[in-house]
Amino acid sequence: MTSHAQLKAPKPDGEKTAFQIADAWAADYDVRSDVAIVYGINDAGGDFEGRVKSWRDKGYKVHFMTGIAWGEYQDYFTGKYDGKTHWEDGQVMKNGETIWHGKDVPYVVPSATYLTYMKELVKRAIDAGVTAVHLEEPEFWARAGYGPSFKKEWEKQYGFPWIAQDESPEATYLSSKLKYQLYFNALKEVFAYVRSYSQSKGVTVKCYVPTHSLINYSSWAIVSPEASLANLEGMDGYIAQVWTGTSREPIHFNGVLKERVFENAFLEYGSMVSMTAPTGRKMFFLTDPIEDRRQTWDDYKRNYEATFTAQLLYPMVASYEVMPWPKRIYLGKFKMENSNETQPIPRTYATQMQVMVNSLNDMPLSSNQVSGTKGIDILLANSMMFQRFPTHKGYEDPQLSNFYGMVMPLLKQGIPVGTVHMENLGLDQTLKNTKVLIMSYANMKPMSPVSHEVLAKWVKNGGVLVYVGRDQDPFQTVKEWWNTGGKTYKAPSEHLLEQLGIKEASGKQSYAVGKGKLYLLRRDPKELVLQASQDADFISLVKNAYETDAKAGKVISKNHFLLQRGPYDIAAVLDESVGDAPLRIQGPVVDLFDPALPVLPEKVVKPGQQAYLYNLTRLKSKKEPVVLCAASRVYEEKKGKTAYSFLTKSPSNTRNAMRMVLPAEPKTITLTDAGGQKLTDVQTAWHKETNTYLVQFENDSKGIRVEVNW
Repeated sequence: MTSHAQLKAPKPDGEKTAFQIADAWAADYDVRSDVAIVYGINDAGGDFEGRVKSWRDKGYKVHFMTGIAWGEYQDYFTGKYDGKTHWEDGQVMKNGETIWHGKDVPYVVPSATYLTYMKELVKRAIDAGVTAVHLEEPEFWARAGYGPSFKKEWEKQYGFPWIAQDESPEATYLSSKLKYQLYFNALKEVFAYVRSYSQSKGVTVKCYVPTHSLINYSSWAIVSPEASLANLEGMDGYIAQVWTGTSREPIHFNGVLKERVFENAFLEYGSMVSMTAPTGRKMFFLTDPIEDRRQTWDDYKRNYEATFTAQLLYPMVASYEVMPWPKRIYLGKFKMENSNETQPIPRTYATQMQVMVNSLNDMPLSSNQVSGTKGIDILLANSMMFQRFPTHKGYEDPQLSNFYGMVMPLLKQGIPVGTVHMENLGLDQTLKNTKVLIMSYANMKPMSPVSHEVLAKWVKNGGVLVYVGRDQDPFQTVKEWWNTGGKTYKAPSEHLLEQLGIKEASGKQSYAVGKGKLYLLRRDPKELVLQASQDADFISLVKNAYETDAKAGKVISKNHFLLQRGPYDIAAVLDESVGDAPLRIQGPVVDLFDPALPVLPEKVVKPGQQAYLYNLTRLKSKKEPVVLCAASRVYEEKKGKTAYSFLTKSPSNTRNAMRMVLPAEPKTITLTDAGGQKLTDVQTAWHKETNTYLVQFENDSKGIRVEVNW
């Protein structure tokens, strides 16, 4: 987990869980989260107001989401909006081709006219009574930047004619900075309108940015405002868009390029937390039980468990977007492994998923921390997105290996490496709990000399800084603050060393700085992972920095992460790690990844696996009846001396499994549907040792009333 400042717990607002959906309400995907985020004014056949009403009528709070860089905006581009076409606002590549998001909708350069159009969309949403606006995925492709609108914005920003970004590292850097600024300005302007217009109606509509992580956007060569938004006035928070699709991006480790979904997801969620940690903005974590690309149900399930586990290992976040596009999940058809026939979601997977999703309604914030050595962090900067495309002078950073080279050798030792955002260094809490900070300018550059002043002060006060890099990439010499305005540093790290009071000596690796220490490792981080067995010296150096210099305790090497969070045990065991011993968690525990919700005396988690458990040893009481876990949401509980009743709702045409604790073995159980009919297809099992009762039956979105007597 991030070992520096934690998120302030947001005040309870009744909006803990949410999902996004374009379609109107239907019983088949009545997820029962707190918030339905209705997508798009023109999506799902239009009738936005009708779609909003359909969800509100079923008891949901309703938000609005639409893309800020793309959407069902055909009317804007084809001329229906204002009588003019706006194809010039498309993002264009060097070959003159527009980058399309869908039919007649390109990825957008956010011009003034386009932002006027966006304001009209959010106005309509506010008039429909939504309580929040989400402008998702501010994305400018690194390979774009050759179209007429972008050229116009360039001249406005820089005051000189446009330069093709492939001409030099300097042109690439300037192009990326402009892309970054354009979407920062776009969000700032539209959010200001949301705030002023909603307040003119006597309400304050909140503003959120659903966005991929800085790690993913850098990996996929997309430029986005990211961390700079955390201090944007009028911005209430983020949705961290991390899911199988982002986390399965293959990465290098120990000379092998492959998917490492859990590890990637853990790092992505961590970077989203560190982005907002010092600012107190609200954060929703997203997971998706499937993904955009067509895979098998088996693949979806395996990777959903990995990403779901990763998000729960950050106990300072307890708000969730439980899924996007429920209709795609519940009514979509995909193959099973070793089959060519597509089929609907397997009933067992639907049950498991609903148990997981509904547990998030009760997931507590926790001051507990994931197991492992705390206080080893990696420095990130938004400029990591600026160097991804095109390459210059043959310098490659395959699959973002200059980032993963600093992280993966430590993560695979069972160290919960955190991330620190350079943009937040000026905030007091940012480095509060960091003992060893690892950084490189091989893959990013400092946007301001102030960062170095903060880092130097931190080291002099006892911090330990590990700088990894040869400073030979072509972006070291772009015209920036370190080589303009009278400054003549050949690389930004020279300015950092000067602030630290250090003159580098050939062959010397460690330097005392006040109460702290600097380590200089003159290798690019990518070299530690692109070939096998290249990371031993780096691991040894970091351990020494932590134990000897930071005096922060012993670095613990292990092959797993484990967190106790309220009654839940969340665990992940790594492969390619320190030994292949399984992790054993003593029970009795309920296995929440098993749709049968079995009670296990012990859970054994093998390398490459994750576990999500309800630990019955932490039950507050066996005498008070309560539903511990269920593939449904429970309402209207009534507890008596010999009876327990409640209403439970979940999507129709799915199978419920729930386990409750009761004071004594039940004598009768009665289940009744909304029409007053008793259910006959009910399976039950009493577990005497734990006083828990398993009940399985068919779900109904209208609700099933359950009454148990003992």
